[in-house]
Amino acid sequence: MTPASRFFCSDAARSRADPLAGTAPYGSIWILVEYRGGWPPNGFDGLPLEPDTKRLVFSAAQALRARILLVRRHGRRPAQGPQRWAVLRYGPDGAHRQTWGTWTRDEDLLGIAAALAAPGDPGGPPVVLVCAHGLHDACCAVRGRPVGRALSERWPDLVWECTHVGGDRFAANVVVVPDGVYYGNLDATSSVRVVEDHLADRLHADHLRGYTNLFPPQQTAIAAVLARFGPAGRHHYVIGETVRDGDRWLVRVTGRTPRSPVHDVDVRSHRTPPRQLTCRGRSMSSTVVYEAVFRQ
Repeated sequence: MTPASRFFCSDAARSRADPLAGTAPYGSIWILVEYRGGWPPNGFDGLPLEPDTKRLVFSAAQALRARILLVRRHGRRPAQGPQRWAVLRYGPDGAHRQTWGTWTRDEDLLGIAAALAAPGDPGGPPVVLVCAHGLHDACCAVRGRPVGRALSERWPDLVWECTHVGGDRFAANVVVVPDGVYYGNLDATSSVRVVEDHLADRLHADHLRGYTNLFPPQQTAIAAVLARFGPAGRHHYVIGETVRDGDRWLVRVTGRTPRSPVHDVDVRSHRTPPRQLTCRGRSMSSTVVYEAVFRQ
């Protein structure tokens, strides 16, 4: 395949206008492991760690459905010195809890398992993750690294590049944790604006893939409300009743104040024709797309 004919999944997704809303993977706990060496295609699973340590960390994470991501700072990185790890949680009440540690030996990572069994410390600044996992998908590197550079120049203490977060075709992908908010189709310019608004608690529908504590139809309903009524805070809207009828959902969205209006959103789903969804995968796959319509 010549460079001119090389397939890039993010280019194909943009040409198809693949919808972003409703594509954030579900989850509320993230494990970050700083790793300055080369990232294997399968991330943490591929690291040459002491087997018992890797098994115990993975088992503790799996028990809580926590996602493990390798992270590193953008650009040149020191070859020596302690590396960091973190356990980040998004609580049902929207509270953030974080535990941070360092590791120099593989066995130090067992602190992750202990942190998963503890509540963690409240508060702490958000962490901005930019998927730049080139060995997993070329688009994550081609589109992710310029975004990682732009965001790191603006917020050097908050931003980390990370391994695969899902949705390669929406690169560049940015995830703010523990908020659990996914953004996609970003570039160096739009990413700075999106993160700046997010840190000011002013979330827009543009580039929003969804909130990870919600399921896809609920994510789609929130995005529709933001698109229609303008930006709002991360916790401004509450999902009320969600009723499913086959491939349709009625999702009730309200604000947190007693007199907030009620928005009833019909969300409908359908499957796309089979298509190539990643740069590396040659098989054709169908995806579920969600569309929102307001009830009159």
